[in-house]
Amino acid sequence: MTLLSYEIFQSIIDNGSFAKAAAALHLTPSAVSHSISSMEEEIGFPLFIRSKTGVQLTSAGEEVSPYIKKIVASNNALSQAVSQMQGLQTGTVRIGCTNTVCLTWIPNILKSFQKEYPQIDVEIFQGSYDDVVYWLKNGNIELGIISDEAREKLPFIPLYKEALVCLVPKGYLPKKKKNMTPEDLKDRPFVIQQDSCDVDVVNYLSKYHLSVRANCHILDDQSAIAMVECGAGISIMPELILQTSKMNVDVYPLEPKQYRTLGICTGSNEFLPPAAKVMISHIKDYVRTLDGSIVE
Repeated sequence: MTLLSYEIFQSIIDNGSFAKAAAALHLTPSAVSHSISSMEEEIGFPLFIRSKTGVQLTSAGEEVSPYIKKIVASNNALSQAVSQMQGLQTGTVRIGCTNTVCLTWIPNILKSFQKEYPQIDVEIFQGSYDDVVYWLKNGNIELGIISDEAREKLPFIPLYKEALVCLVPKGYLPKKKKNMTPEDLKDRPFVIQQDSCDVDVVNYLSKYHLSVRANCHILDDQSAIAMVECGAGISIMPELILQTSKMNVDVYPLEPKQYRTLGICTGSNEFLPPAAKVMISHIKDYVRTLDGSIVE
């Protein structure tokens, strides 16, 4: 098997069909089909199941896929390193992040990065903490911006410390109320996001042995805020969410204060492409301008 055959294999997975992979690699469909047939003959097992709706990996394909992905990623990193040595700034960097970061940080980061490095392509993948960690471990992305609590021992660069706050429906509490304590949260109807989206809030509830009455189980911040606005319950969220939109809710600090630390997570620093390293430096520069920055 050759490097080209590995690239063809990976392109089929990324594009979902033989024809789209051929177009992406500027090859003929027959060349792509022949390459995969040769791989299957050498391995001794079929790698793809072909159908009218596209292709999917066989069990054998699933087994070899992580190894091929690493080979292709390492070759891309090598190409980027050579380009950097030659004074060129090229390559692709893929970033995974949660909803809040995608709304607040990513637009500014993309705008300034693309202005400074127009030859580097950036791809953004939005998902839960679990999604981002999975993508990092499987090589789907190079960088993830997530909470320290969600990183599962992966390499982590702390960037930003922010408080958790409590959102309640407008006028839900007396005007003299200044903060929310663990005792105040007991037996309240709660709008809570899935564990994979908000591990920091889950840890806070566990820390104070709070068994909340969850009325709504939500995936994204905006939906959770909408549920609070309509009176379905109260919610605890990172303070960063306050920057995303105008909200018809009352916001209270937690007492004692509770924080989360956002940072850059990588699957491995061993073969981190130059484009990813440039992006890390750029993200650090951006976060240094924000209140809450803990960038060294």
